[in-house]
Amino acid sequence: MLDWLARGYHGEMDYMARHGTKRARPAELIPGTRSVITARLDYLPAEHEAEALLEQAERAYISRYALGRDYHKVVRNKLQKLAGRIEAEVGPFGYRVFTDSAPVLEVELAAQSSLGWRGKHTLLIDRRAGSWFFLGEIYCELTLPPDPPEANHCGSCQACIDICPTQAIVAPYEVDARRCISYLTIELAGSIPIELRPLLGNRIYGCDDCQLACPWNRFAQPTREADFAPRNGLDSATLIELFAWTETEFETRLAGSPIRRIGFDRWLRNIAVALGNAPASPGARAALAARLDHPSPLVREHVQWALTRQTAGAAGDQ
Repeated sequence: MLDWLARGYHGEMDYMARHGTKRARPAELIPGTRSVITARLDYLPAEHEAEALLEQAERAYISRYALGRDYHKVVRNKLQKLAGRIEAEVGPFGYRVFTDSAPVLEVELAAQSSLGWRGKHTLLIDRRAGSWFFLGEIYCELTLPPDPPEANHCGSCQACIDICPTQAIVAPYEVDARRCISYLTIELAGSIPIELRPLLGNRIYGCDDCQLACPWNRFAQPTREADFAPRNGLDSATLIELFAWTETEFETRLAGSPIRRIGFDRWLRNIAVALGNAPASPGARAALAARLDHPSPLVREHVQWALTRQTAGAAGDQ
């Protein structure tokens, strides 16, 4: 972890460097912690057609985890209920629940407690469930017997490395976030590097390519959690349709969604790039032209880039 940070692979995610050793030492984060209970929750929609959607450049691709309700709330609520059931059996005890919300080495903890192993894309993989799941933890003061770690079953496979559109997996088990589409479309606040924009394709929020390529995901189970079902047609919407949303529509339609936290300007930034990558069409050019005077310099820059691409594409088709 420290070596990864030293190489700058965390990009602008400064919070990853601020927490020091707390990330690797649970008792420093929550004093009194003796054990960590790890859990996972499947999120893959039953009908997701991800591969087909990636081939339809005029449609928006959103990472499958973000199609429904914000997982933070869903997973935390379930962990709280689990802790309550444990209390009913053993009596009151000190605990805190987490899910991607604190300096916690979630994948490492899950791998050490037999939930799976760290894949070469750095996500957790389970032989019976693939990798389409969220992780959560209960840090507690109970002294519990540890589970044995899961053996690694990636073998010589490097499908996830080969498929990455931006080659962000720079070595097995090592991701340069600065090249990762999930980082570029979610965490990065500023301009998406020009050389990487064409590689984003129609991905406007996150990326699932490494998981789609993983052979272990043939065993993945569709989620039974209704909150993770796609909302607002996000699993089939066109880029032009989403680009036309007003800020009020963005805030209203994405209430309770993890997407909302990137804000309207980054939402438009991402869609503009995807429109620049889409086949040249009068509709795409009109949609972009309508945003040329947007008040945000970030949006205007990416709209102009996309419109230039669209115009060049139209000229080439003549």
